[in-house]
Amino acid sequence: MPRTRTARLLAAAVFSAGCATASRQTWTPTVDTYGSSRAQYLSRDTEECRALAQRAAGAPADEAMRGAIGGGLVGAAGGAALGAVLGNPGRGAALGAAALGIGAGASRASQSNAAFEQAFRRCMQQRGHNVIG
Repeated sequence: MPRTRTARLLAAAVFSAGCATASRQTWTPTVDTYGSSRAQYLSRDTEECRALAQRAAGAPADEAMRGAIGGGLVGAAGGAALGAVLGNPGRGAALGAAALGIGAGASRASQSNAAFEQAFRRCMQQRGHNVIG
């Protein structure tokens, strides 16, 4: 695969991971504090749970890179096979690697972000907060 295509594949994976990272810095579950004896601890618990959830879910950049590499390898193999049938295995491998690499990288980053949100919600609930969203 030419270096420019490899660079584009990695750039797309890092971009999708960057979007997930930005979301982690700003996303906070909605907590209903009405009548809660734990309302005074909301700010502290929010920051502590954010840190715990980030560790539990893994780094989105790492997850995106793993997905991009794995998807790229599978895509290259499938693309080469299809390309061989059509007469150009090199081009088929490159297209397959790019298509599956970008898709798998974005998917892994998205899954990491969903795991972060789930861990964040669970942490807040276990600390006695009424998480509604």
